[in-house]
Amino acid sequence: MTGFDDFETLRVTVADGVAYAEIDNPPVNVMTRSLYDDLARLPEAVAAEPEARVLVLRSADPEFFIAHFDVELIQSAPVDRPAERSERLNGFHRMAERYRTMDTPTICEIGGRVGGGGGELAASCDMRFGTEATTLCQMEVPLGLLPGGTGTQRLHRLLGRSRAMEIVLGGDDIDGRTLYDWGWLNRLLPAERLRAHVEALATRIASFDPETVRLAKQAVLAAGPDVRPGLIEESYLFQETLRTDAAQQRMANFLARGGQTREGERRVGELGAELG
Repeated sequence: MTGFDDFETLRVTVADGVAYAEIDNPPVNVMTRSLYDDLARLPEAVAAEPEARVLVLRSADPEFFIAHFDVELIQSAPVDRPAERSERLNGFHRMAERYRTMDTPTICEIGGRVGGGGGELAASCDMRFGTEATTLCQMEVPLGLLPGGTGTQRLHRLLGRSRAMEIVLGGDDIDGRTLYDWGWLNRLLPAERLRAHVEALATRIASFDPETVRLAKQAVLAAGPDVRPGLIEESYLFQETLRTDAAQQRMANFLARGGQTREGERRVGELGAELG
């Protein structure tokens, strides 16, 4: 377990072949630099732990899984030069793709709110389970941005173009029942059964031959088209939005009106409509 001891914002335990990574970054699990760094390092730590054959992401805060990427950190990104297209995936894309393609199956247990980069990370994982209280908000467009952490590419593949457009362009809360009906959630469970269901499924998968599980996951991934060209374009277009006056003003308004506080994040969909 020594490989899991130095995380600042994750508490990792291993039981019955399953690594449970509990996100704990108060007040609302915003993806700050420290949480991002921990999440980026977690796949390698899991791969190095022979007893960890399945990875479950969950939250210490029942109301928030991951609120979104830290808006203050986005504001600090340099915009004094033109946006550039790169031939390489950016750091966030590489992290999200690591969760999607790692040998270990990845499961998200989402009992509350998730949005922005948190929603993009969850959509990159293999499975997502939630309750009626589960709420997704890709709140980037109201901030003058776009979902730049795989969202424009991942949602289209998961849900189809029209539903992806509603989530991305609407920038509003999507409730758990709708997320299940649309296929973003694998199952919609009673709150009191969510944890038990996820643990039972993860333990069942962990009981199977690891090589068989690895090959089966790789076979499923092989069925999809290459996502890399779209991610590279998404990264460029995100940089373009970051350089607009609207983005800078709306991000500032978001924080001034209570963004990244518990009160503001509970109404982040409504808040997005107030930023103009």
